[in-house]
Amino acid sequence: MGGVDKVQVVIAHEERATLRVGDTFLKVDGDQGRLDVEVEVMRLAPVPTPEVLWRRPRVLALAAVKGKALGRTGQPSEASPTAWAAAGAAVRRLHDAPMPPWTGPGPEQYAAELDHECGWLVTNGILPADLVDQNRRAAEKALRPWTPVFVHGDLHASHVFVAGDEVTGVIDWSEGAQGDALRDLASLTLAHPEHLGNVLAGYGGDVDVEVIWAWWSLRSLLAARWLVEHGFDPDSPGCELDVLRAVGTRSTPDLTRRRGR
Repeated sequence: MGGVDKVQVVIAHEERATLRVGDTFLKVDGDQGRLDVEVEVMRLAPVPTPEVLWRRPRVLALAAVKGKALGRTGQPSEASPTAWAAAGAAVRRLHDAPMPPWTGPGPEQYAAELDHECGWLVTNGILPADLVDQNRRAAEKALRPWTPVFVHGDLHASHVFVAGDEVTGVIDWSEGAQGDALRDLASLTLAHPEHLGNVLAGYGGDVDVEVIWAWWSLRSLLAARWLVEHGFDPDSPGCELDVLRAVGTRSTPDLTRRRGR
């Protein structure tokens, strides 16, 4: 039938699903509160976000943003270093903005989850115990007190869209809250560590790169079981298990050795 847009399943699991029909994205969520938070966080964020087209109980319709994703896991990024720096500058604007009222997990909650997730990885033979222990030791550096800021909370490179060297939109705000600035920077560069220097150049200020590395380990340790149980493969190239295996190979480039928040 001519002129009829296909329905594309972007993501689907037992908690939520996202469909695309033409230039409209439909987010269906079992938790209405999560959709309400997402809309409010987008309203507060000082960066480009998708236009809300309409809302119904447990369904949110959003307009597609212009441009292409900054990067995709397992694929080299086609975005320029300047675009990555622009993403870093956008993250800085977000982190400097007045915070939303919602508080994300703190160090104590992450530490409690870490016990369970590390045990699961070893018990199920996902990774050798010594590698899990090495990453757990690395991750503990992220479990320090931090000054909360306005965070996206799930800032994958695939959630940042650029056209040329400009950020045109940031999507998927359901985890927006008060949280650790360095978690956002770590999530953005998790699958693209070669662009960490570009992101930090745009972000500015003093940043403790070793805490970003710690978040790479912490985030990967905490995410692996959820990904497996929801039908995703954390062992795909560039994904969480690759990140965990690389823990012993990290070095500190002079241009990204920065201390601070």
